[in-house]
Amino acid sequence: MPVKIHSFDPVRGARLLAVACMVALGGAYVSVAHAQPAMGPGAAPMMFGHGPHGGRGLERMLDGVNATAEQRSRIHDIIKAAQADLRTQREASRGLREQAMTLFAQPTVDARAVEALRQQMLQQHDATSRRWTQAMLDISAVLTPEQRKQLVDRMQQRRDMMQRHQQERRAIEQPKG
Repeated sequence: MPVKIHSFDPVRGARLLAVACMVALGGAYVSVAHAQPAMGPGAAPMMFGHGPHGGRGLERMLDGVNATAEQRSRIHDIIKAAQADLRTQREASRGLREQAMTLFAQPTVDARAVEALRQQMLQQHDATSRRWTQAMLDISAVLTPEQRKQLVDRMQQRRDMMQRHQQERRAIEQPKG
């Protein structure tokens, strides 16, 4: 049986390379965009009540640890200050994501510009993470060790419950057979 030798088509090869690069860059963009801190349901700051129900999560948290009126006031002040600081960071992050889309829409994607932008996105994410960490440290100074333990226990229970729900949903969504 004769061996068939495929000839190399440079146009087809260039197209395949372009598609592979776009898929890789798109994946990198999605990864970085998802790494940006969200201020909605499922975000790490969720414990601070930034969900769809406003501050109810925060109030439930404070109720759960029997926070005093003074503790509540101080914690609200800490969170308000963090939110104000992060508002400008969110706007800057939005601008970086728009720049990424502009770069990816160009006829030729500049790899250096994409990498520089990715580095800026990482710095932005790090600054946001540092600010939330500082807010958490400030809150930890307001709560007693017992209250912090209660809070962690409640958060672990909630995490376990959410994992059970996710497993149940996956089991329902998986096709039988």
